[in-house]
Amino acid sequence: MNNGRSEVLAANEAFYRAFEKKDIEAMSTIWSQGTGTLCIHPGRRALRGWKEIESSWMQIFRNTKYIEVETDIISVELRETLAYVILTEKVLQASGGRSIQAESMATNIFECMASSWYLVHHHGSPLMR
Repeated sequence: MNNGRSEVLAANEAFYRAFEKKDIEAMSTIWSQGTGTLCIHPGRRALRGWKEIESSWMQIFRNTKYIEVETDIISVELRETLAYVILTEKVLQASGGRSIQAESMATNIFECMASSWYLVHHHGSPLMR
């Protein structure tokens, strides 16, 4: 189980590195390509399936000059082929000549398929201070 935990944490880290690097190809290797895959960006509607999710990330990447993400993991739970990571995200974005900093609570759910962990659900909710 510890090995599974480290693999899930590595997949979670790969997701955030792809986010920071604005790397849609890396993002596509992390996300499950299934039609049941879900993504909920803070303050947005649920996106279903990789095509909708990919389009949203491409728009974010196109409209953002610089992204930096700091995470603080609160909990990691594994259940056979499913795992979830609960964490806070501190996101700094530079876009349109201005900097925006936001903090979110996030849940990332991974599913183990063919011995690899894939992101099947990401939900970020803004933290209000």
